[in-house]
Amino acid sequence: MTGIITRSIGGLYTVEASEGVYECKARGVFRKKNISPVCGDRVEFSLEKDGSGVIDRIEERRSLLIRPPLANLDLLVFVASTCEPQPNLLLLDKFIAIAEYKSIEPVVVFTKIDKQDPSEYLEIYQRVGITALSVDNVTGSGSEKVKELITGKLSAFTGNTGVGKSSLMRNIFPDRDFATGEISRKLGRGRHTTRHIELFPLEGGGYVADTPGFSSFETNRYDIIFKDKLADCFCEFREYEGRCRFADCRHIAEKGCAVREAVAEGIIPVSRYDSYKVMFEEASQLKEWEYK
Repeated sequence: MTGIITRSIGGLYTVEASEGVYECKARGVFRKKNISPVCGDRVEFSLEKDGSGVIDRIEERRSLLIRPPLANLDLLVFVASTCEPQPNLLLLDKFIAIAEYKSIEPVVVFTKIDKQDPSEYLEIYQRVGITALSVDNVTGSGSEKVKELITGKLSAFTGNTGVGKSSLMRNIFPDRDFATGEISRKLGRGRHTTRHIELFPLEGGGYVADTPGFSSFETNRYDIIFKDKLADCFCEFREYEGRCRFADCRHIAEKGCAVREAVAEGIIPVSRYDSYKVMFEEASQLKEWEYK
């Protein structure tokens, strides 16, 4: 039988198949190969005489995130608040770049629009072709657009504690109980409330995963940060490929750089370019052996 892993806790995997839902363990061969099944994996499994399931094979993955461990994502939905706490655009751009590198479509959703106008942030990302939406978690306004976007796809929601991710999830899944973290006004952050990853089915098809906050996202081990690949992870740079004076232009200080000219003309948002420069500098300080 075949199915998709929708829950993973302590070496036990919940697999949803057309025949029903099964609790499975993974065969020892995966451990020997240093492979672990994760939520989102399409798997082949068989049933033992006692009725327990055993995962025999993991189908080829379209994408894989190490932390949080998720496979075959179509969308990565980054939830950020307009205030309390203020959005960290550098951090957001880093994770958008990871999504781009992994061929996962990034989506940004801004919350707390009842406290601060999200237009400034929406304009930054919409201008470069990244889907950006806003929601009012108090009234639920805007959540239907998010639900429509993710229907029929495998999506993950992530965001720092206190940005309203759990509240948004509750508006999308009114029949489910999502814990909400309390915000520390002194630190501007809350405590994590999501303890494990689980895929929840959508009425119109597809699944959505609730994941731990940004601080748990594995970034340092992605080869995205090698500077020769970084520009490809900024979608707004692609239009200018081959238009710089130098073929090996890194878009930092070179003369005749089409990307820098686009920034100066206001076509590429300054905040996005600033994020690129910081990431490039960080990449320049790292050695390849650190990623082995």
